[in-house]
Amino acid sequence: MTFDRRDLLKTGLGLAGAGLASASGLRGALAADGPALPASLIAAAKKEGQINVIGLPPDWANWGATITRFQALYGVKLDSANPDASSAEELQAIRSLKSQQRAPDVVDVGPSFALIGAKDKLLQPYKVATWKDIPDDVKSADGLWYGDYFGVESFAVNVGVAKTVPQTWADLKKPAYKGMIALNGNPLGASAAFGAVFAAALANGGSYDNIEPGVEFFGELAKLGNLNPSVATPASLIAGQTPVVINWDYLSLGYKKQAEGKADIQVLVPTGATPYGNFYCQGISAYAPHPANAKLWMEYVYSDEGQLAFLGGFAHPIRFNAMVAAGKIPDAVLKTLPPADAYKGVKFATQDQAAKAQKVVADMWPRVVKI
Repeated sequence: MTFDRRDLLKTGLGLAGAGLASASGLRGALAADGPALPASLIAAAKKEGQINVIGLPPDWANWGATITRFQALYGVKLDSANPDASSAEELQAIRSLKSQQRAPDVVDVGPSFALIGAKDKLLQPYKVATWKDIPDDVKSADGLWYGDYFGVESFAVNVGVAKTVPQTWADLKKPAYKGMIALNGNPLGASAAFGAVFAAALANGGSYDNIEPGVEFFGELAKLGNLNPSVATPASLIAGQTPVVINWDYLSLGYKKQAEGKADIQVLVPTGATPYGNFYCQGISAYAPHPANAKLWMEYVYSDEGQLAFLGGFAHPIRFNAMVAAGKIPDAVLKTLPPADAYKGVKFATQDQAAKAQKVVADMWPRVVKI
């Protein structure tokens, strides 16, 4: 079982795209001529004149703003094919179109698909100038793929209904949250819900190799009557039908934005435990018809400006911790997010660990949680 972008599109992430992109702090970080990238690479890209991307919804992680800015800076035509493509469809496009000029130059895929792309020799190595800022556990050592943005599990709380905001996973067991806690779907098929189980495991004696305590935790919430069987949506959170929603932070922050003027939503990353995160990866096609533009795209996406753009869609750039340490994220932007300290310990499960955990959840969830 694998999870992909389209699992989350159903949850309403589209509302996040206009988030911080218009914030003065983010606008102020844009230099008129863009980031300082190699002039020779820019010249080669302009000579090619085009780049083909795939699987980049304009209202997902602020890709729309990134695409517009890239074209404006470098004056090349950008063809965005099948914006809602799954990771599997992106790799298949490389295979089926590899001899054509309309083939994708770059892809944005989940980590399990990045590994498939590397194994099947569909990707070519390239290391961006900011390579050292990308954590080792979210990149292939040979530069075939590397994470571009990530999210962590968070609580989104309608404080008009849940008068006290839970700060830890243990808080969710309190009687005050009876019938209030909801997921965005069943963890057997919804990425954010599966991540919630993994995060609960890390907070309750489990590990990346042992997700069982997470299933048991939700089983206990169900027995206490605190777990709401409804599928959480932005509307149900805002209306107070599911006042405590466990979800990716970029989704939660998008819900908070949508709720302005309707409900007071607070978003936090629970304390006292290692945050559980997930990420997407960029890679250059081994058959890229526009290789200079592919490299220029990668350099732009991983530049300070390109990374800051992800915050416009409430996703955290993969270089977030390094950029915070270097003072490269405007205070006006940081104030709209959970505290940066909450992200310092974020780690990511390996694909083997995730696959093993999925099997455990598939076996235990129906027996232990029963909703």
